[in-house]
Amino acid sequence: MQNTKAYIMLVCATLFWAGNFTLAKLAYLENIPPNSLAFLRWCLVWIILLPFTYKEILKLKNQIKGNLSLFLILGSTSVCIFTSFTYNALNYTQVINASLFNTAIPVTIILVCFLLKIEKTNIFQISGLVISVLGILAIITKLDLDILLTLNFNKGDLFMVGAIIAWGIYSAYLRKRTFEVSLLALVHIICTFGLIFLLPLFILDMTQGKIIEMSSNFFYILAYVAIFPSIGSYYCWAGAVSIIGANRAGIFLSLIPLFSTLMAIFFYNEQFQFFHLIGAILIILGLFLSNKEIKNA
Repeated sequence: MQNTKAYIMLVCATLFWAGNFTLAKLAYLENIPPNSLAFLRWCLVWIILLPFTYKEILKLKNQIKGNLSLFLILGSTSVCIFTSFTYNALNYTQVINASLFNTAIPVTIILVCFLLKIEKTNIFQISGLVISVLGILAIITKLDLDILLTLNFNKGDLFMVGAIIAWGIYSAYLRKRTFEVSLLALVHIICTFGLIFLLPLFILDMTQGKIIEMSSNFFYILAYVAIFPSIGSYYCWAGAVSIIGANRAGIFLSLIPLFSTLMAIFFYNEQFQFFHLIGAILIILGLFLSNKEIKNA
């Protein structure tokens, strides 16, 4: 029963995140600065959650201080780096490209867990990691050897590589807190620390003259990204990880490119190309291999 609840939460989380990719591309088309969108998104999340979580957070202030370094890592990697890098990526690359990189997050989690000795890692997981990296290279290079040799990569694809590494670190560290806290309060705490890192990026946008033009589309985009992929997805993801662990939860992230690809084809007439297929096959093959367990004789 608990596992079923976790699986439902993971499907909802991935669907909401897929919508986040789709609307982030619309934000680019509406000339909304990506760093400003990330900052305002999480400011709105912070405001929405405050009435529901402030009493619990006040009671936990000593525990939060005791986990200060942990929350700085969680906030900087998920709220700041992952969000801002993803929004910047969609200024340069397709929704399909950006979302496909998310299929590599599970093996990134495995790598981080292995390096930090958070969860045990076996030979199948290491092999799956290698194969998934080849899948990432297939997408980045578009199966063009010249791109690899000249290192002439799409800037958006490089942003997404940084984003998935950040999310892998976030997911691996998510279970290291030393006290119990509700999921909404956890999201609020992580949001608070993430905004510390997003504020300088927002100020940088302002100083460079990147000002958001108020429009109905901006408010629709902001409302969606603040409610569904922020509160909804983070709540569902954190809850599922607490039930089945980061490694098992990570494989559900493969649903993001499926949902995102369908949305991108429908809304933006993007094309699913051959290098997307090869990259996806390699990454998914790596995922299945990395989730294979070694049975004792």
